[in-house]
Amino acid sequence: MRKNIVAGNWKMNKTLPESVSLVKEIISLLNKENSLQAEVIVAPTYVSLYEVNKLLKGSKIKLSAQNSASEHSGAYTGEISAEMIKAVGCDYVILGHSERRAYYGERDAILTRKVEFALKNELEVIFCIGERLLEREKGEHFKVVEGQLKNTVFNLSENEFSNIIIAYEPIWAIGTGVTASSEQAQEMHAFIRKLITENYNTDVADNTTILYGGSCKPSNAVELFKNPDVDGGLIGGAALKAEDFVAIIKSF
Repeated sequence: MRKNIVAGNWKMNKTLPESVSLVKEIISLLNKENSLQAEVIVAPTYVSLYEVNKLLKGSKIKLSAQNSASEHSGAYTGEISAEMIKAVGCDYVILGHSERRAYYGERDAILTRKVEFALKNELEVIFCIGERLLEREKGEHFKVVEGQLKNTVFNLSENEFSNIIIAYEPIWAIGTGVTASSEQAQEMHAFIRKLITENYNTDVADNTTILYGGSCKPSNAVELFKNPDVDGGLIGGAALKAEDFVAIIKSF
């Protein structure tokens, strides 16, 4: 079922005590709201997942990991498997983030395996796609996004794909303070939904949540979220401040 979602990706920020403090503040602010129009997700670092999950019990917030391994188990020093993530209380995992692609060389074949293991462990996947600035300037942004989908999650069955949330993140707008215009965001989200229709069918496309990620903040969230094909946001920097994060959540 298509949902409005606001997910906070904390990246490599916040120690365990800081994570606990931030979550408590977010919960306190959300408890003051009578109703929310969006599902709320937070994605702390691995070391904070267990403690944060305990705090989230009975709250309005779901838990996500920022990444998971492309193997089930074994001699992979430093890796964290999807099974481990599920066991610690996560409902979601973020895969394919542009930073993972750029800094750690994660290519389509690796991401396909990561998605496979995540789904086997009953995790919903927030799957990130998006183009670099040069690709947009060359007019290749639609082609790039289409390739990222066709080489990975579009190989899933219709039932498997129902557990995928797409996050469109124009790489040129991540952490730069530059945001895609409302029109640019809607144009790409509509294009993605069209591709889903072509690969599956209209029902699948209509029920797929597509998030925008890229310098979304309280000042532009309302304008972005009012677009018919923008179902929420994958929030970076603004998710590290409770008041800003909650303001974005309330933008629906």
